[in-house]
Amino acid sequence: MRAVHFGAGNIGRGFIGLILSQAGYEVVFSDVNDTLVEQLQEKKAYTVSLAGEAGEKFHVTNVTAINGKQQDSVAEAVAQADLVTTAVGVNILKHIAGGIAKGLELRLERGAAPLHVIACENAIGGSTQLKEHVYGHLNPELQEKIGRSVAFPDAAVDRIVPIQHNADPLEVTVEPFYEWVVDESQMIEGFHRIPGVHYVDRLEPYIERKLFTVNTGHCAAAYWGYLQGCATIQEAMANPDIAGKVRRVMEETGALLVRKYGFDPDEHERYIHKIITRFTNPYLSDEVTRVGRSPIRKLSPNDRLVRPALQSYELGLGYEHLAMAMAAGFRFDDAADPEAAEIQSDLASLGVSATIVKYTSIPADHPLHAAILNEYEQLKKAARS
Repeated sequence: MRAVHFGAGNIGRGFIGLILSQAGYEVVFSDVNDTLVEQLQEKKAYTVSLAGEAGEKFHVTNVTAINGKQQDSVAEAVAQADLVTTAVGVNILKHIAGGIAKGLELRLERGAAPLHVIACENAIGGSTQLKEHVYGHLNPELQEKIGRSVAFPDAAVDRIVPIQHNADPLEVTVEPFYEWVVDESQMIEGFHRIPGVHYVDRLEPYIERKLFTVNTGHCAAAYWGYLQGCATIQEAMANPDIAGKVRRVMEETGALLVRKYGFDPDEHERYIHKIITRFTNPYLSDEVTRVGRSPIRKLSPNDRLVRPALQSYELGLGYEHLAMAMAAGFRFDDAADPEAAEIQSDLASLGVSATIVKYTSIPADHPLHAAILNEYEQLKKAARS
């Protein structure tokens, strides 16, 4: 079996590539990093280390890579694949769609077997978004024909992969915990089940549980940690004040998830505790600038902060700490992050209120807007004192 995986970065190698290799797939990575591609082509193997007391290591073999800039090579790889996955970042999906579309056309011409294309991204409906981008390269007739044998099931993925500091550029260090959930209701009957993947009939509760707990808590810890001068998430979570606020922000999203999906409150409390334990893993060193990067995406209407806050408001639930986390996100001023720089530029030129509206789409007369604005001003005063 052959899997084509778009994105040979740390998530691709340390999570998806590892699981697929252990499931017996030959993994063909597609990436635009020439050096990375050449190293994978040469070594055809790499090591994944687990950040835990046991220090487990896995030697991943039967892998190679193709250059994602060579669309014909990408198309041919897709045409021959038994599975296609991605871990490139949701904003990059549109850039890989052309090669996938061309590969699907080749499959159609050759009468290839059914195929699943799974986007493993930190986004709601990642595979659905990828399908829209791919279909944008196909005429309606091809869309209809390809749709009979190609499915784009949505997925939820969870594994912390920090910035790497390994001597071997291909080695990846990851946390021991992982979760990969796929919506089997969107899959073609008779599909091959991958060991290590959890298949469910309804994905949305799992996506939002992960996004509103892990991702919300993680970026909140990063933004509050950044403002306190912490270098890592682990350092931030060692601060009782930050750790307390992170727990409370996850309790707010937890109340929403319990109300919306009927999760058992005690079970969800245990889930929150597990996530906090992961954030405080002493064998990980995860920079706050990595976790907090791309604040425009993290502050957007359908992402980890605004979406649960608005839903909580609509249901009459608390959102105070979510508003605090968003305010801290607007104070995230990492000079190396283009999105952070853009937000800071708008704060200076447009003012705080207009900038909040621009990035969150929360109207200026909304109570949540007022809460974010108030928290932002409080943070600004605290920075001056």
